[in-house]
Amino acid sequence: MTKLNPKVRVAVIQAASVIMDREASTDKAVSLTLEAGEKGANIVVFPEAFIPAYPRGLSFGATVGSRSPEGRKDWFRYWDNSIVVPSDTTDKLGEAACRAGVYLVVGVIERDNEYSGGTLYCTVLFFGPDGALLGKHRKLKPTGSERLIWGEGDGSTLSVFDTPYGKIGALICWENYMPLARAAMYAKGVQIYIAPTADARDLWQSTIRHIAAEGRCFVLSCNQYVNKSMYPIDLAGYHELASSPEEMCRGGSAIVGPLGDYITEPVFGKEDILIADLDLRDIAFSQFDFDASGHYSRPDIFQLHVNEQKKENVKWGTDIPAPV
Repeated sequence: MTKLNPKVRVAVIQAASVIMDREASTDKAVSLTLEAGEKGANIVVFPEAFIPAYPRGLSFGATVGSRSPEGRKDWFRYWDNSIVVPSDTTDKLGEAACRAGVYLVVGVIERDNEYSGGTLYCTVLFFGPDGALLGKHRKLKPTGSERLIWGEGDGSTLSVFDTPYGKIGALICWENYMPLARAAMYAKGVQIYIAPTADARDLWQSTIRHIAAEGRCFVLSCNQYVNKSMYPIDLAGYHELASSPEEMCRGGSAIVGPLGDYITEPVFGKEDILIADLDLRDIAFSQFDFDASGHYSRPDIFQLHVNEQKKENVKWGTDIPAPV
């Protein structure tokens, strides 16, 4: 059991990727992590798909029944700038966490492996202040057109990590609308619930406040601030952005306490680092009258079964069950 320090300073980084550029996005993440560390942060959080991009506005040339060669070019560029875990990129992020002395949580686009793996995953990586890669969470269900470019994670990465600043875990964007996924996180005892997102709607603010009040946890919601002028003009599908507004994603990152009240109100219209000092004892204070996985849970009526086994489509050798 990790010894708990109830006081923790968190930093939520509202910033844009260097779109479709793994190395430059990583360098930006390193720089911002060090800046947050200088501000005294213990935990630093980046948005969904920060490395190399959330490809808002792009279709990758896909309509029902067809895909275009130009769209494949853009998808290959996205794939080529995604990251393998572990890799030189994760080493750089770990080194930044170590130099800053922080727990670092970063949204990335992950690919299966260096050469043969074509599938991409929307993933969150967790690093310790010693630079070690603690683990990852792969998005369980991509939303809408995201399903074309990202695969589905499984229960093996539905992770919560013990830290001296409480138990931290993440669900990504609209995974947070999956009631059973939230229930699993609450049952794992998550105290600092991280919600990297690409959702800048007003309704998202209701979502994160509800989760904080339902889970009696702190919620760190982190989104990008992105302008159209940040997109590389040599994308094959760049013309698809013609009708898009200059402000492609307005942000809306925020920090919410365990009674559902804002600690740091949402920030719109700019890149920023949101800093807040949290006291984990506020969680127990809030659980006096409600605890979703404790005295309010009614396990005599409701039970949730979570499959945390890694799913593989091929079994080799001794992994094959003997015939009965």
